[in-house]
Amino acid sequence: MVDITHKINTLREAVAQAIVQVGSPETMQAIREKKVPKGDVLEVARTAGLFAVKNTSSAIPDCHPLPIEYTAVAYELQQTTIQIQVTVKTIYKTGVEVEAMHGASIVALTLYDMLKPIDKAVEINSIKLLHKKGGKSDVLKNRKPDLKAAVVVCSDSVSAGKKEDFSGRIISEKLTNMGVSVTDYQVIPDQVQAIQPLVEQYAEQKIDLLVLTGGTGLSHKDVTPEAVIPLLDRRIPGIEEAMRHYGQQRTPLAMLSRSVAGFKGDTLILALPGSAAGAAESMQAVFPSVLHLFNILNGGQHE
Repeated sequence: MVDITHKINTLREAVAQAIVQVGSPETMQAIREKKVPKGDVLEVARTAGLFAVKNTSSAIPDCHPLPIEYTAVAYELQQTTIQIQVTVKTIYKTGVEVEAMHGASIVALTLYDMLKPIDKAVEINSIKLLHKKGGKSDVLKNRKPDLKAAVVVCSDSVSAGKKEDFSGRIISEKLTNMGVSVTDYQVIPDQVQAIQPLVEQYAEQKIDLLVLTGGTGLSHKDVTPEAVIPLLDRRIPGIEEAMRHYGQQRTPLAMLSRSVAGFKGDTLILALPGSAAGAAESMQAVFPSVLHLFNILNGGQHE
């Protein structure tokens, strides 16, 4: 199966449809009056669909087992067609569109099986996904376009040429993959006198996003939070908590990080860990959801 350990739990929803065509209005009348010999067709098929949704991962190899928190099976009976609609919801790391389509398929197959003794013309016409929501695709779809970012590596050893930078490259790559333009990239010493003028400069330039990496630990040399926090107009504790919570689920050492998030003017500033793993995990924890902040700043949805 695909690795989803890097993803975060969000509310996911999918709605799928299947259509069953019967051979005559008489068949539809038998369904409505519950006179089909095999029993109450709609209720038996509904039950089969519920079981199918919950057991999708047992039938389809690449589907992950996940907690199904809501399933609804609805019917629309027309003259010679039965429209089936299956809605599935979960709060998890991956979507439920396959679960919804699997449920709709089994509902349709159950209808077919129960109706074929009285109607040899019954057939399944289509199975399709009507819509889905949840996950990063929704955030990216609604984000403010043309965001510009700068990435700054705060490290004495990297700036001295003793080590190679990995975290800054990871951050830049992830931002680029989300459609954010990385317009500047710098490596500086982890020193207050080096960090603060650069933060001031980017804020004056009104860059949308400034991501610093390094210097957020607890050694005496780690001073990035001390440099950044006094310059912020508004801290955003939720972002800081989300990064630490995400990291803590993967390593107990994440609680030692002093990641910082806040605004200086309209520039969002994030100070992330300097390790490659810490930087990557922090980005996974809050992106692309954090991009919604720019919709708020520009008069979009308010939370």
